[in-house]
Amino acid sequence: MSLHKSPIEHLPASVQVLLALGVVALAIFPFSSTDFYVQMVTRMMIMAIFAMSLDLLQGVTGLVSLGHAAYFGLAGYALAFLTPAGEPVSLWWSLPLAVAGSAVAALVIGFFVVRTYGIYFIMVTMAFAQMVFYVFFDNRSLGGSDGLYVNFRPTAGWFDLDNKQVFYYVTLALLIGVYAFLRRLLWSPFGRALAGIRINEHRMRAMGFGTFGYKLSAFTLAGALAGLAGYLWAAQTGFVNPDLMGFHASAHVIMMVILGGMGNFAGAVVGAFAFETLLHTFKDLPQVAGFHLGKHWQLSMGLFIVLVVMFAPRGLLGLAHSMSERLGARLGARSAASGADAAEHHRG
Repeated sequence: MSLHKSPIEHLPASVQVLLALGVVALAIFPFSSTDFYVQMVTRMMIMAIFAMSLDLLQGVTGLVSLGHAAYFGLAGYALAFLTPAGEPVSLWWSLPLAVAGSAVAALVIGFFVVRTYGIYFIMVTMAFAQMVFYVFFDNRSLGGSDGLYVNFRPTAGWFDLDNKQVFYYVTLALLIGVYAFLRRLLWSPFGRALAGIRINEHRMRAMGFGTFGYKLSAFTLAGALAGLAGYLWAAQTGFVNPDLMGFHASAHVIMMVILGGMGNFAGAVVGAFAFETLLHTFKDLPQVAGFHLGKHWQLSMGLFIVLVVMFAPRGLLGLAHSMSERLGARLGARSAASGADAAEHHRG
């Protein structure tokens, strides 16, 4: 099965080194920054987990979902409902319960959704997400349009999640764990089957694969991982509202995946960090000729995404890959030329 048109799956050594340096930088970041930036980077890591969950669908399986934020928001609401009014809830049972709730919702919705294809799949995922959105938006007992507060962060025994640095490192550990799990999954028989479905589902069926079960499993797992990110988001911000499940939230995470590069999970992480950084940058743009650039940051973000799609169709990670290949080719050519000159000199 040819994978010549698939996203980058084999990360070159140069990209692996950059990713390793990024992990080291994240590990030491809290020691050299203020609480404000520690919380900002924590949010970026949470969104990176969210982006990786969508990349399992979009980049690996080839299923573009416009309703993925529903599972992100459901887990956040689960934490809000599970937290008592006067005391924190235990992380050890509330987190698995919230993630399981998102997984069950994804399983039920996916049972209907994965039977559709192409544009119909995209529209049905958005329709189900909008249904979930309005269930919470129009229901006062579920918080309504104002949302709900999470008055206490979960308690986790011997480490204090109220400490911003502790919460940061817990999120970092989960980010690394999810990435390692998904990279291992990518090269497992299950992951290879999902890649085959992305490339040619009809051929996979002809070979005897039950594509419905594979796609439903991927859809459910992606929903569970989105729930993990949603739980962490609610725990950090202390607030949830229906916007977490809305179309804009789903569109943002799609842009993260596209921006970083699909199909390898490292691209989703890079895309999430890049998107959040650009978001803060564009929001801080000044007013020019009476037009407030920061207020209309979506225009700048949209233009940037268009440029990335046009000039780096495999995302920022794909661009780094191409640059490393070009650099390697140039160094190889120079080395060959130097060897030829040395040989010519020796003969002379």
